[in-house]
Formats: sequence, C-alpha cells, structure tokens
Amino acid sequence: MPVPLEVITAHSRRLTFENEPSFNLLVKTLLLVLGAMCAIFAINAAGSEATPVMALWPGTAPGDKETLPEEQDTTKPTDDLVAGKRLIRLGNVSKPTISVYQAPADKRTGAAVVVCPGGGYHILAMDLEGTEVCDWLNSIGVTAVLLKYRVPARAGIPSYAAAEQDAQRAMGLVRSHAEEWGIDKKKLGILGFSAGGNLAALTCNRWASRSYSQFDEADSRSCRPDFALLIYPAYLTQKDHGDQLAPEMNVTSNTPPTFIVMAEDDPVRVENVLVYSAALHKQKVPFELHVYPTGGHGYGLRPTKQLVTTWPQRAAEWLRSRGLAAGN
Repeated sequence: MPVPLEVITAHSRRLTFENEPSFNLLVKTLLLVLGAMCAIFAINAAGSEATPVMALWPGTAPGDKETLPEEQDTTKPTDDLVAGKRLIRLGNVSKPTISVYQAPADKRTGAAVVVCPGGGYHILAMDLEGTEVCDWLNSIGVTAVLLKYRVPARAGIPSYAAAEQDAQRAMGLVRSHAEEWGIDKKKLGILGFSAGGNLAALTCNRWASRSYSQFDEADSRSCRPDFALLIYPAYLTQKDHGDQLAPEMNVTSNTPPTFIVMAEDDPVRVENVLVYSAALHKQKVPFELHVYPTGGHGYGLRPTKQLVTTWPQRAAEWLRSRGLAAGN
C-alpha cells in the first residue's frame, strides 16, 4: 500500500572524506536524490507503483478553524474484531488526502474508483473499508483512489458537510490528473461503506454545484461520479421516518448507475437501500440491489460464513457488465 509521505524520512550516516571534498559532495547529492526517490514512489500490495499521497487542499481545508489532536489510530485492545482481525480506526483527520493505487498495467481497464471508508463521520475504517478495498479493485483492473476525508464531523454544520467538500474536491482532482494516471475521465466512479456510503450517495446527487468556493482549475472539472457502489450505506433515509429519503438525497435522472448491498438485519436499517432504490427506479436510473437475510454491518470485504460477504463477486460482475473491470 502507499506509504504516506508525511511518515517517510530519509536517514543516512554522515560520510567524511577530508582529502576528497568533491567526492563527499557527490555522495551527499546521491543520498539526497535516493531519499527523494524513496519519498516519491511507494509500492502497493498488488505490486504496482502508486502515486504519492496528495493533499486535497492547498493549505487549510475550507471552513476549518479548530485545531484537532494528532491524527491517530484510535482502536483499543478491547474493540471488536472483524473476521478475526483488528482494524484501523483513524481519528482526528484535519489534513485530507488521496492515495492512488494503480491497477497492474496488464489488467488496467481505464476505470477508477474513489473509495470512501466508513466510520459514522467520527473515524475512518482505513484498512477494512479502505486499503483492502483498493487492493481488491486493483485485482480486477480498476485503479483505486483512497480518500482520507475529514473526521470527526465539524461542530455547527451537518455531519457530512466537511466530508462532502473533500469528496467533491477529490473527484475534480482525479479528473484533472486523469491522463497522467491513465484514467478514462468517463469511467470515474465512487464506492463507500456505511457513512462513506452516505458520502458516496451525496456525491452522486449533489454534484451540480460545489459546496465550497473554487480553489483552482481542478474545481472546474465535474465532480459527478459515472457510477457508484454503496455498501451498507447509512443515513439515506430520515431518522424518524424510515420510509422517506433524507432531504439532502435529491435523486434525479442524472444520478449515476448504482450497485447496492445490505443485510436485512443491519442495525442501520435495511430501509436505507430499499427506499433509495425505489427513488432510483422512479427516476429510471439503472441499479442493482442485493439484500441478504443476515450479516449485520461493518464486514467490509473480509469473507466469513455469512453470504453477504460474497458481495465483491457480485460487484465485480456488475462492473464487468459495464465494461469497467477486467476478467470473465
């Protein structure tokens, strides 16, 4: 997986050649070049080169004034495991970034997906619903762009507001770098889990205008996803009226084709996907919905005995049917 640039440091032992100052200078120069090269490139788990971690915003993100504690994994030893493994619960994100995981060259389809981990707009499940998903997308020929958006939710504004700005900015940035990264601008989708699924749906339905003032040329690019995958999405319906869409989910005929997964016993409520799918159907937006009887919430794509964890196979089939993924 890509190594965040902020944690990469170059370490070298000082070399001295009292009678060969020019050679000493050459060695120092080479060490600096090698250190820079190590910082510029990282190797992801699929074995392909990934671009550096890129800051979303030039400076402070829009509207941010409060200073948060240091960004860190907040997982405790007593926290539940998923499929027998721990997960990273990243908290206090104030410097949002994107990390690009390039699909292997011999599989690459030109499609790319912005990946939005979940965490209730409080933390980010960075491996379970982030890096592991990027590796899976790479395995089917899709370039993945992992979005580390701001959490926790900022005070005084809707819980999704800061994250929505980050997602819109990420979509524009990817399109502005599409040629450089080997991405087809018309094959850029979004995938999200839980709160990240809510964020993905918001991006699908509120793309017509930015939720922040334009910073640069990237913000003139469309932030509309060409397709979407919503995995156990949250907050799509009203809190006290589960049979009605949340008011910010303005589904129209321009909402992109969508793949949706949820378990019927999900504590977030299966109505989230039933009501949302009905809205897509009403607007004649193509969608594929999979509701499984059991499985709960927060399984990512880690396989268990629960049938719901076979969803990546169904998603890969859906992507292939649309010419977006490699394989049969």
